[in-house]
Amino acid sequence: MSDTAIELEDLDIEREIVNIEFEIGDNVVYPHHGAGQVVKKEEKNILGEVREYLTIKILHNDMTVMVPCANAGKAGLRRVIDEDTVKKVLAVLADDVSEMPKNWNRRFKHNRDKIKTGDIYELAEVVRNLAVREQDKGLSTGEKQMYTRAKKILASEMMYALEKTEDEAEAYLDEILLRTAEELAAASAASAE
Repeated sequence: MSDTAIELEDLDIEREIVNIEFEIGDNVVYPHHGAGQVVKKEEKNILGEVREYLTIKILHNDMTVMVPCANAGKAGLRRVIDEDTVKKVLAVLADDVSEMPKNWNRRFKHNRDKIKTGDIYELAEVVRNLAVREQDKGLSTGEKQMYTRAKKILASEMMYALEKTEDEAEAYLDEILLRTAEELAAASAASAE
């Protein structure tokens, strides 16, 4: 029985960590920071160990991140989403609000954990839920900051996927989120009658 458990664990590790070979010019997503572009690929000697590193420029906040190539998969680095995935993300943004903890600090942690996964659908769900909550009940200061940051991260990836400028991607997201919040509010008002 323990042999099977070990095999399953091995399978999980293989599924989770996908090491993609990234090249200069690739548009990538670094979880919790957003989309950027690989601007450099070089060998560096750090603490006596020579390793290959990727330098990624995160555009929406003008930050530069260095990631060892060997750990890129473990760090959750992935390519920007394709057209099909964009459609699925837009469907998530237009979907009903999912269940969130009522207590604001539990909700904050719940949403922060979803953002940390680096999963675009989890991120879209957080953005949608916070957008609707903001329209409906308003957000705490911490949640407002989280919403702004999560929306920027999502817009940074949509910018590459939809070939828009950062401002256009953000305006596009705002339009979708406003429509979703209004539709959900109308549906909830209709069901209350």
